[in-house]
Amino acid sequence: MYDAGPQAVEAVRALRVLAQERPQELELFEGFTDAELDGWAVAVPEDVRVVLREIGGLETADHEYRFGPRGRETFADGCWTLGETDFGEGSLITGVGAAGWGPVVAVNPWGADPDVTVEAPDFATWLTGFAERLAVGVADRPRGRFSVPATPTVELAEQAGAADPGLAALAALAALVDGGDGSGGRGDSLTDLVDLNGLPGYPCAVDWEPYFSTFHNTADTGSSEVQFQIVGDGRALLLRSVVSGDFLGRAVRRHSVPADAARCAVAELCELADSLPDFVVLEPGCADSVMDGWAVPVPEDVRTVFREIGGVTIAGLPELRLLPWAAEHAVDPELHRMLGGDGSYWPLARIDHGRSHALAQIRIDPATGRWGYVVSVPGDGEKLREYPELALLAESLPDLLLTFARLARRAAAGPDFASRMSRDTRWLFPNTGEPWPRPAPVGEWAGSADPLLAAATELPDGTHAADLRAVPIPSDLCFYRAAGWPYAARLERLHFAAAGQLAAAVPARG
Repeated sequence: MYDAGPQAVEAVRALRVLAQERPQELELFEGFTDAELDGWAVAVPEDVRVVLREIGGLETADHEYRFGPRGRETFADGCWTLGETDFGEGSLITGVGAAGWGPVVAVNPWGADPDVTVEAPDFATWLTGFAERLAVGVADRPRGRFSVPATPTVELAEQAGAADPGLAALAALAALVDGGDGSGGRGDSLTDLVDLNGLPGYPCAVDWEPYFSTFHNTADTGSSEVQFQIVGDGRALLLRSVVSGDFLGRAVRRHSVPADAARCAVAELCELADSLPDFVVLEPGCADSVMDGWAVPVPEDVRTVFREIGGVTIAGLPELRLLPWAAEHAVDPELHRMLGGDGSYWPLARIDHGRSHALAQIRIDPATGRWGYVVSVPGDGEKLREYPELALLAESLPDLLLTFARLARRAAAGPDFASRMSRDTRWLFPNTGEPWPRPAPVGEWAGSADPLLAAATELPDGTHAADLRAVPIPSDLCFYRAAGWPYAARLERLHFAAAGQLAAAVPARG
C-alpha cells in the first residue's frame, strides 16, 4: 500500500471525490494560501504545499487531522502533531525538517500494549495511503507489517564513542542524542532512539515500551508521560519517558563508569581548580599511612582520590569533606544505628534543603570492605523513621566526582556559575523529582536465581527493597510511597547489601 501509488495531487483529488460521494463520512477543511505557508515557523516543501493549498485537514467518523497550526499549537520538537489516535490516547506526528515532511509516526505509549508505528516515509505517502484505506472502507489504523527495535541512547552514544571511525552512520545518530543536561551526544537513561533511515518497509512497528509502569500503585497520582521528538530532519525519533507519580517499570541502560574513573576524577578536578579558581577549590589529601590507621579498609580506587584530594568546594554545591571527622558529618546516635552503624557508610557531605538536611554517604560492604554506591539519606532520624527514603547519587565516589566535574564545565560555559550548579544538582536531596524505583516486598523474590535478591528474602517480614543495579542515576527510592508499605509503619533500620546495590527498609515491629 505504501510502496507505490498516486502522487499527492491525485490523493487530494481522490479525497475530494470521496467527500462528495460520502459527505456524512468525510469532511475536508479549507486549505492555506502561500502567504500563510510562508509565515509558518518551518519550511513547507512543494510536495506538501500541493496538498495544503487544497485542504487544511480532514475529519472522518473516527479521526480528525489538522495539517497546519491556525491558532491551535505551534511546530515543536522537530515535528507537527497532525491529530490524535485511539480516542486521544496517542498522537500522529510528522517530521517538519527543511528537507521535507516526514516520516509520519503514530505514538501511543499508554495501556498494556504501547504502540509506536512508522506509518509512512513522508506526509504525501501517508495521505495517499489514508485515501486508499478510506476508499475501501477501512477505518482502522495500519498495523506494522515490519518491525525494528528502539535503542537506548546511552548504549548508542557509548557504541559510537568506541566504534571504528568508518561507522559514520552510528556516529551521526549519536550526535543527535542530547544527554538531557546539555552535554549533547552522551545519551539519557530514560530515552530511546529509533533510526528512521532505511526501515525494512511500511508500516513499521517499533519494539519499545516506556520505562515507567502504571501497574503498581504509588502514594501519588501517576502523571508519567512520553515526550517524543523527531531530530536530524527526520533521521531519528527520540522517545523519552518522564517518570512522575509512577514507579520505574523496567531496567535502564546507565552510563558506564570508566575503569580509571578515580584517576580521571582527580585529573578533571585539579584542572578545574587551576582554570576556575574562583569556583573550584580543592583541599589536600593524605598519605597512605594515615589511611592505614582508619577503622575501615580503603580500596585502591578510593586511595587514588584521597591521596590527592581531601575536600572539594564547588560554588553552588554542598562542600564535600572526603576525610573523616568533619563537623558536617555528625549524626545523632539513633540515626547512626538506623544507617547501619560504624563501618557500613562513609560520610561525604551535609545536603541542606530548606529547613531539612540529608547526609551524602558512600555505602561500604562490611563483609568485603568494598566501597560502593553513593546515596543521600535524610539527616533527621525522626523524619526518616516516618518517611523512609533515600536518593541514589552515583555508583562510586569517583563516579560522583566525575559528574560534578562535568556539571562544573557546563556551568562555566554560561553566566552565574553558582546558581547553575545549584539548579542542576537539586537531585542531591532525596525525593526532589527523580524517577522512583519500585520498593518490592522481599517475599516477591523467593526462589530467585539472583543471589542478591534471594538473600534479601531472609530479611524480616514487611521489609521492602529495591534492586538499584539497573535504575537511573539519580533516582529517588521512597519506600513509603509503595502501596504495600505497612500503613503508619515506622522504620526500624535501612539495610544495604553489596555496598548499596540493593537497599531495603525494615519496618519496626508492633
